[in-house]
Amino acid sequence: MRPWRWLLLLFAVAALAAFGWHWVATDPGYVLVRFRGVRIESTLVAALALILVGWAALTVLWRALRWPFGALSRRHRRLSRKRLSEGLLALAEGRYGEADRALARAARYAPLRATALLAAAEAAHQRGEPERALETLDDATQDAPHAARVLRARILRRQGRVDDALALLVPEAETGKLPPAGWRELAEVALLAGRTERARSALEPLRQSGALGAPGYAELEARVLAAAIAAAPDAAALNALWAGLGRAQRQAPTVIAAYARAASRRGATLAAMDEVEGALRRAWDPLLVAAYGEIAGDDLDARLKRAESWLAAHPNDAVLLTALGRICVRLKLWGKAHDFLDRAVALEPSATAWEALGDACAGQGDHAAAARCYRNAMRLARHEPTEPLGGRPARMDTRPIAVEERDEHGVPRLPGAGGKPAR
Repeated sequence: MRPWRWLLLLFAVAALAAFGWHWVATDPGYVLVRFRGVRIESTLVAALALILVGWAALTVLWRALRWPFGALSRRHRRLSRKRLSEGLLALAEGRYGEADRALARAARYAPLRATALLAAAEAAHQRGEPERALETLDDATQDAPHAARVLRARILRRQGRVDDALALLVPEAETGKLPPAGWRELAEVALLAGRTERARSALEPLRQSGALGAPGYAELEARVLAAAIAAAPDAAALNALWAGLGRAQRQAPTVIAAYARAASRRGATLAAMDEVEGALRRAWDPLLVAAYGEIAGDDLDARLKRAESWLAAHPNDAVLLTALGRICVRLKLWGKAHDFLDRAVALEPSATAWEALGDACAGQGDHAAAARCYRNAMRLARHEPTEPLGGRPARMDTRPIAVEERDEHGVPRLPGAGGKPAR
């Protein structure tokens, strides 16, 4: 408050005090108390002052009598908060046994009971004791039913009990009482159960809640829509689903790739190619490039020419090289496929590239090399080291190609001088 306001308030209080004193001084009042022959006479002002003093004395006396019990309560509250803090810290650091013990003690304090029990259930699950975690959640349900339900569904999902988790969440979802974490868990569980419509129904409440940031919601939405597209029973359902999506939804690479694969399987190869090519013109994305190489159909020559035209701008893109190799394998251009796939596995090995290279070797009649490529694909899928092919001369230079890039003034960019790295 500004100084002049304090001064104004001081003048107002002084004026009220002066007026009150003048008002009381003219007639201080009279109070008579008579009880069993005892008479007490006083002015009203003195009686009020005596009552206030007595009330203050009783308050001080009551607090003095309660102080020992209050000290115990304050100590219990302080220790419980400390144990909760230590338990949460131990849970975050992976010391689940210590977390379990500290949280169990913190749960003895009623205001912290729900939080401590929920964290203790997570600690028990992380220790490999899911049944004990579920028992702990039974106790937590009394204080935090919604949070306990969500955590129970998450633990069931981690155990692989997808149907049980779905049965737990669906009744609350139908009444609209799920918290944001519950809607997210419902979407994840429904995806695992193959219930794509149920997963889609969880998106709108989750979007309205704003619980997820824009990137997190977009990633979940893309996965749900991609699963729904892949599960479309026929071409009519697929086209209806695709037409019902919003513009932003139809621009997500995951969704476009899913649509391209689904549409090509149902004979709509041109529609699939148009969507992928249009998206790649807007922004280069490896997921779309991989889908381009997987599109079914007979228009392979045109697709090969279009993909080869992208090599000028992306000569070191292993995903593009793999897609080109797969198209060449389907065209039975074994030597060309071999060149593309040799370079792909040299730049960035992947199980898909090794498998396609095995197909190319088999097409050339080199079954020993094909078997080795297939083994490498399985090894890479299991995150194991691959074995060199050996015994085959290198078919092409597999060193990364430097691409000259220029700025808006036509000046070449230099690596290490603020320019973009070679792709």
